[in-house]
Amino acid sequence: MESFLILLFLVFLLSSSSAKMGSSAVQMACVVLGVMGLIGIVVACILPRWRVSSFIGSNIVTAQNTEAGLWMECVVQSTGQQQCKNYDSILVLPSDLQAARAMTIISCMLAVLSLLIMFCGADFTTCIQNEDAKPKINLVGGVGLLLAGLLVIIPVSWSAHITVRDFNDPLLIASLKKEMGACIYLGWGAGVLLLLAGGLLCCFSRPKSSSPGPTAKYYSNSAPPSNKNYV
Repeated sequence: MESFLILLFLVFLLSSSSAKMGSSAVQMACVVLGVMGLIGIVVACILPRWRVSSFIGSNIVTAQNTEAGLWMECVVQSTGQQQCKNYDSILVLPSDLQAARAMTIISCMLAVLSLLIMFCGADFTTCIQNEDAKPKINLVGGVGLLLAGLLVIIPVSWSAHITVRDFNDPLLIASLKKEMGACIYLGWGAGVLLLLAGGLLCCFSRPKSSSPGPTAKYYSNSAPPSNKNYV
């Protein structure tokens, strides 16, 4: 948590002094933030730590712990042994889990595509020689990172809401109640990093208006002198 706050502070100082250091440093910071966010999304998508067992009330048996994710459900014994089982069918899964799968995968693909676009249009690369087109390309990459951040925050928040709702349900027995796992917090952190990277890139990638405006042309109302001689 402290390293994350230090990183945010460095990014803030970098953005405040971007007029002196140039846009290349801001773009490099956005690349770092985007890559970290992408890694967080991939880890949160793979690990089965979205919901874990809750040991409350009479449920004090801690010999095994149940963990559920997007793709599988695992049972971890107190001895360290772990047994995982993939979900049998997609159709029997709840709607929030199906939506979380789709939105998380789309977020990963969009983040990768946005990072490639941003890398091609960055000032510290020579993939594109046209300097006037680079800000527009970076703007597209920044919008893509913003969308990727939203697409990962929405399913994570939805899953957290359902977990808290079931936890506070008095009709649900204590042994079936779950708590939020580490992947929920990891997804929130990855979404914030992507939103931060996309926001900085959109702010510092405005197209340059280097071409002057159209010049006004003035025409004389007086007719040109005629070369004909009138008798």
